[in-house]
Amino acid sequence: MNRSGEPILIWGAGAIGGVLGAYLQRAGQDVLLVDVAGDHVEAMNRDGLAIEGPVEAFRQSVRACTPAEVEGRFRRTVLAVKAHHTEAALDMLAPHVAQDGFVVSAQNGLNETVIAKRLGAARTMGCFVNFGADWQAPGRILYGNRAAMALGELDGAATPRLTQMHELFRLVEPQAVMTDNIWGYLWGKLAYGALLFATALTHDSMADALARETHFPVFDTLGSEVMSLARAEGVAPLGFNGFDPDAFSGAPGSEAARRSVAAMAEHNRHTAKTHSGIWRDLAVRKRQTEVDAQVLPLVAIGGRHGIATPALSRLVELVHDLEAGRREQSLATLDEMLPACA
Repeated sequence: MNRSGEPILIWGAGAIGGVLGAYLQRAGQDVLLVDVAGDHVEAMNRDGLAIEGPVEAFRQSVRACTPAEVEGRFRRTVLAVKAHHTEAALDMLAPHVAQDGFVVSAQNGLNETVIAKRLGAARTMGCFVNFGADWQAPGRILYGNRAAMALGELDGAATPRLTQMHELFRLVEPQAVMTDNIWGYLWGKLAYGALLFATALTHDSMADALARETHFPVFDTLGSEVMSLARAEGVAPLGFNGFDPDAFSGAPGSEAARRSVAAMAEHNRHTAKTHSGIWRDLAVRKRQTEVDAQVLPLVAIGGRHGIATPALSRLVELVHDLEAGRREQSLATLDEMLPACA
């Protein structure tokens, strides 16, 4: 599994990267965590990284540093920054990727395309992560629930390095899968993510927002738009944790779509992470969300294929309004989606 003494670089030690790093280090791997937040790095080096929540609670000694302090080149790197920070992270990370190295994108969105454009497809590995986690404070990460995780090569090949990384990720999530269709998972997560962006327009929990009958057309239309784009891109989307891609590929308002939205609501009722990271960016951390890196590219893909995406376009507009303080998170803001979701 691990070359003798070979370290694993995790770039971004927030919610996802922090959980991965703590578990891998606890399992005996040599991990270096990198984060731009100096106080977080200081806390990790001083006190260890605390993983909190119902899944498991422990404090793990780790090595951490800021980007400017990284030395050397690494064969195995996990990129776990927010999607809209990918380009900036690659600027700093690229010199530290070994010639025979590769980067695993443990992010939301289609960041694999960005990494592949910069480093080459052969040095990029796809990854899908759906467990719930939140950065709480310097040195503290909430691990809210277990959920689906998958890794795959971009071309679907079965490779020794994929087997190796799959074994490592199973140290974090024993049910993690190795797939020849990582794009199917990534596009499934894009649809699921669009629904979560809609829930973040309110202060409702993810489960309560998804279960609200009044707004079912919003979730149904967003899912359908993303699935139509996936088909146009030649991707066969895959389901997970209640999301059923086939349910959003037929007539609007289908019983299958209702069952899928209800299943996603039920999944999210069993987590300590009650609200999405999108909601947390808006309501707690008062910062830009990933909407321009996750949802806006879908609108562009629709334009390329001549496919209208009124719901996705309106979602981007409303999130921009929230980011700029022109609107407040409320049911009234979610209501604004309904005219675009016939």
